[in-house]
Amino acid sequence: MRAVNRQRQIEIAAKMQKADTFWTRLRGLSGRSGLSTGEALWIIPCRGIHTHGMAFPIDVLFLDRDRTVVGLEENLSPGRFAPIRWKAKTVIELPAGTVRRTRTQLGDRIEIEH
Repeated sequence: MRAVNRQRQIEIAAKMQKADTFWTRLRGLSGRSGLSTGEALWIIPCRGIHTHGMAFPIDVLFLDRDRTVVGLEENLSPGRFAPIRWKAKTVIELPAGTVRRTRTQLGDRIEIEH
């Protein structure tokens, strides 16, 4: 799957995996050494995340049911919690620096292509 920010006309992730079961959501990105540019994890459902057990920082997009960005975190370090976003339905975890590189902002709409 890939994720595209339609407002900015830029690809956010070219290789996105889905975490939509209890076990895949529980594992998340734990145990990985990093995310390459273009990689992402789409967590469904999700309103909040943490980076405990991770060895690298990430950027995070919180999306509502229309896949509009309702929250974002940049460069979230290992061992941290992101605030819960009650309007969020899903989350995309990305390599640190992706939000800045793609100029993604609150209110942008993200299209998921299978």
